[in-house]
Amino acid sequence: MHRWNDHLRTIDLTELDKQAHKAAITWILGKYEEDEGAKLDWEKIAVETLYSFISRLALTDLKPQVYHRIADEKAKEVNEFVLKEFDTRVPETSKKFRNGLVTYLANGEEHSTEGDIIRAAHYLATRWEFRTIYDANRSMYGIEQTRAEIDQQIYQYGNLAGVKKIMEDESAFNIVDLIGQLRFQQRWARTPRIPKTTVLGHSLMVADSILLSDMDKGAGKRQIYNDFYTALFHDLPEVLTKDVITPVKTSVGGLPELLESYERELVESRIMPLIPEGWRDELRMMVFSPFEDVDDPVYGIRRGRDIKACDNLAAYMEAQTSIRYGISSKALRDGVVTIRAKLEKNGKGIGAKSLIYSFDNMEI
Repeated sequence: MHRWNDHLRTIDLTELDKQAHKAAITWILGKYEEDEGAKLDWEKIAVETLYSFISRLALTDLKPQVYHRIADEKAKEVNEFVLKEFDTRVPETSKKFRNGLVTYLANGEEHSTEGDIIRAAHYLATRWEFRTIYDANRSMYGIEQTRAEIDQQIYQYGNLAGVKKIMEDESAFNIVDLIGQLRFQQRWARTPRIPKTTVLGHSLMVADSILLSDMDKGAGKRQIYNDFYTALFHDLPEVLTKDVITPVKTSVGGLPELLESYERELVESRIMPLIPEGWRDELRMMVFSPFEDVDDPVYGIRRGRDIKACDNLAAYMEAQTSIRYGISSKALRDGVVTIRAKLEKNGKGIGAKSLIYSFDNMEI
């Protein structure tokens, strides 16, 4: 699903990337709220971010004004349609997850700090997108009205400390901008592939996969938080280094260690100064060695090896989907074989064999 396709765009803007950017911004806004003493239900934020994505996908590529009007005036019918689409496409989902989706849709714009964080993150991600297209569309009728509407939507959530900070201090938007730059970096860049995905969009696929796995296992709230946001930020250093493909990493002796050392230096010098000091140790845990299992006395449990399995699962889906759409290459075919072998060996924690079987037999 493409966004802003009724405007001139300097980059391809997709719904997957928008939702990934939005999810990342929820962490920033949530941390600002915690600094003000708020106690947040981070599981609610992660799960409802996914629910909102599902709802948006079911209603396809509508302009925001049309989408929100339909959702307001035809809420019952819209919710029934979303559930019908969901049941058709995901018929074997757990009752708990589906019941949660039903409750989310029924509650609509329920007022809560967590709900406000999700909606504010949505509009801040939209603001970032608008900035990328504004200069190319200055002469377009209605462009200034669009800018004013976006700012007005953000100001609705001025009660949030993070929104207030970002709107008053432009430098506070820098971390949002930096994360957004992962939307420029294409996955599998050396081979033709459809649909194309970016590093940030891929990260959301990983995050949602580990979230669903954790929910199935009845994981605790802190573990869900650690797993979800570690998965979401696991490739954040690549905004500074870009990606080095696996064959190069494994063929050049000592290169992985050199890259890891260089990434740490850059993260410390370029990313950490963009966030308050009190957040930095937690972000370090997420971006440094994200695929290691952790049981930390301060930050709790993280299933790093299962996050890696979800990373491989997302890569498998990217390659296999393109092949099944008819766009193939040796790199993609070899990738499918190699990644499937890794998942069958190391993916037991997420039920990888069953997931691969289901995906390979799914109509797409």
